[in-house]
Amino acid sequence: MNGVLAERVRSAAIAGWWTLLIVTIFLTVQWLAYVSIINSRPGWLLALWGGGDMDWRTVQTIWIWVTAVFKMILWVAAMLVIWLSLWARRLART
Repeated sequence: MNGVLAERVRSAAIAGWWTLLIVTIFLTVQWLAYVSIINSRPGWLLALWGGGDMDWRTVQTIWIWVTAVFKMILWVAAMLVIWLSLWARRLART
């Protein structure tokens, strides 16, 4: 039973590391998109986000808040994956 649990925890840790890698790549692409869109300020983005009352200051505020929340969730996920990795190592020893 302990061997099966160790294998499952190890598999979960590996899946978690892959997920963190994919999310980090996504955040990098999102940052590049943010930089290019904020520098060019295309009109279609304001229309896409609601048109009339939307301005670039609001777009920047929303984008930064969403990114910050996403990074906080990423931090929690990273702590969970580290814990799973340490637990899998500990289970493999016994």
